[in-house]
Amino acid sequence: MTIAEQIEQLKKEKDAVILAHYYVPADVQEVADYIGDSFYLSKVATTLKNKSIVFAGVEFMGESAKILNPEKRVFMPDPSADCPMAHMIEPEEIERVRGEYPDVAVVCYINSTAETKTYSDVCVTSANAVKIVKNLPNKNIFFVPDQHLGSFVAEQVLEKNVILNPGYCPRHHQIKKEQVLEAKKKYPNALVLSHPECPKEVLEVSDYIGSTSGIINYATESNAQEFIIGTVVGVFHELKKRNPNKTFHAITSGQVCVNMEKVTLEKVKNVLETECNEVFVDDEVRRKALVPLTRMLELSK
Repeated sequence: MTIAEQIEQLKKEKDAVILAHYYVPADVQEVADYIGDSFYLSKVATTLKNKSIVFAGVEFMGESAKILNPEKRVFMPDPSADCPMAHMIEPEEIERVRGEYPDVAVVCYINSTAETKTYSDVCVTSANAVKIVKNLPNKNIFFVPDQHLGSFVAEQVLEKNVILNPGYCPRHHQIKKEQVLEAKKKYPNALVLSHPECPKEVLEVSDYIGSTSGIINYATESNAQEFIIGTVVGVFHELKKRNPNKTFHAITSGQVCVNMEKVTLEKVKNVLETECNEVFVDDEVRRKALVPLTRMLELSK
């Protein structure tokens, strides 16, 4: 029996469901019941009937699933798989900005810790950030922790005063405009599709800017046959699956999320067998963090 077949059997025995982000390795995506970006997986997590959730992703995703599903058991294949950007904002900074702008709304990218969410008014993902910020009554918005997504949102909602925080995703942050232009020179017929976690200079030379699922949908619906992809290369698996006759190129060799790569088939099988690496969130933290997550799901309807 293959590892994939053993995982299928264990899922039935344990009444477990596997959620996987597009950035984890391809073989892990293949055994998942649901594959998607942070927004899709957040929504799915609230609809599941299974007793257990195995979240093939990074720490904040497992935390969010537990916050939204306190009665379920949530497991991470590798508890050390973390998101550096999630830690790039301190509660003291949020309190300082609240003191400076009494009417401010703290808009927290879902790529953040449970603690950060407790200090926030609403969570967003790259798929719904612009829509939610537009719908908020507040003039002043403190966008945490990602400066690049915050900057992208600010350009779409000029009527708001968006205050930025200096956090970033290391994988997207390292992509440079010159590298994009070099790739365009190399592949002149290719369209550039970039994630808004990329720096502004990269977005300015992109043909499309959107979330991971947005990039996949755009490439699938486009008549173009060739694309340069400005996000983590884990997404290539779904892109090629949906578009076997189209060609996809990375901008740099560094578009690999080392934390998502920690999630392997062996670890998924192990977590199902042993029920190790369970996610626990302090009850008071969970209660407070649930407020901005629930508000996100309501405002993005």
